[in-house]
Amino acid sequence: MTNFFIKGSEMGYKTAKNHPGIQYRESDKCKVNGRPDKCFYIRYKLNGKTKREKVGWQSEGYTIQVAAEIRAQRMKDIRHGKTVLTQAEINREKQRHNRTLGEVSELYFNSEHFLSLKGQYTDRNRWEKHLTFLNEKRVPELTVLDIERIKRNMKDRAPATIKHALSLLVRVINHGAEHGYCPRLHFKVKMPRVDNQVTEYLTTEQAQSLLKVLDEWPSQDVARMVKVAMFSGLRRGELFKLKRQNIDFTYKIITLENAKSGRNETIPMNPIVEGLLREQLSWVDRHHPGSPYVFPGRDGGLRVECTAIRRIKKAAGLPKKFRPFHGLRHHFAVQLASSGQFTLDMIGQFLTHKDPTVTQRYAHFLPEAQQKAAEKAAEILTQQVQRPAEVVSLDKRRHKT
Repeated sequence: MTNFFIKGSEMGYKTAKNHPGIQYRESDKCKVNGRPDKCFYIRYKLNGKTKREKVGWQSEGYTIQVAAEIRAQRMKDIRHGKTVLTQAEINREKQRHNRTLGEVSELYFNSEHFLSLKGQYTDRNRWEKHLTFLNEKRVPELTVLDIERIKRNMKDRAPATIKHALSLLVRVINHGAEHGYCPRLHFKVKMPRVDNQVTEYLTTEQAQSLLKVLDEWPSQDVARMVKVAMFSGLRRGELFKLKRQNIDFTYKIITLENAKSGRNETIPMNPIVEGLLREQLSWVDRHHPGSPYVFPGRDGGLRVECTAIRRIKKAAGLPKKFRPFHGLRHHFAVQLASSGQFTLDMIGQFLTHKDPTVTQRYAHFLPEAQQKAAEKAAEILTQQVQRPAEVVSLDKRRHKT
């Protein structure tokens, strides 16, 4: 058998005989045919620098001839000006474009696009609660079973909540694919069917109980915030971001900066809300002088949470599924609709709905308008069946002609 190997000048590496640029090193632990296993390397110059590239182990099927062929291809590519990467560089490049979901999610959460979204706090919590078990996985490793595992882990949650979690996963992957952090998902995520649109509102007794608890609540700044939500329909985030400069007591107007519609919105200020806001601003002047926020958080800064709302809900005996701020917004709209004095368009303006169809959920709470429509329909149908016989006969002759 021909001996291809002789000792080289570099410690640990040996140079192959009659094969320039081919080196190998031997393993002290692994044997092949009773001899030490060998790992082959190729050497060549690229841009004036010597590169050593690992080819593979003899036990993996690599031979000196294979190493020579790979080196010849590298030399040919260099001569013709092609981009030449070592296998390690190729692997690193693949790794850069195939990051773990934990890495991709962090890149998404710190992106300019995500930081401009209004639901970023909720999305971060959603990932931490339901999707962190996927952090070490890469997109090509995801399977339908992983999606089913998410659904199984969230089986006690509402279908809409499960859909939000799955949608977040898809958004993170799509963001990663668009920016070269990972490949696209190789299958379509089947979303759960959502048919759980719930319009929450309080009965008269529940509303009275809530107000009684709020009147006696130790932290009246929080109590006033909940009351403003109840009597204005403002969203939680809108209350948190509300600033002194947004309130015009002269014209009784509240301005919502960068509202959910994507633009500034204005809503009228009713007397109850006006009184609550005046009291609150006096409280802010005493406890957080200089704070621009109407309902400030810690040290007068932007409020990010209201943990007291859960205790208020429990003290008032409200239903377990009632979502306080969201539910009070619905309650506000339902009360307006039930009064029969407001049209859906007017209610939509109070709620700053961008899409009029969103307000349609309150249509069945319009008793007077629906009753008038039903009476008009009966009148039209009655007129049709009570028309004189000669007129009906004339109509038939005209139809035949």
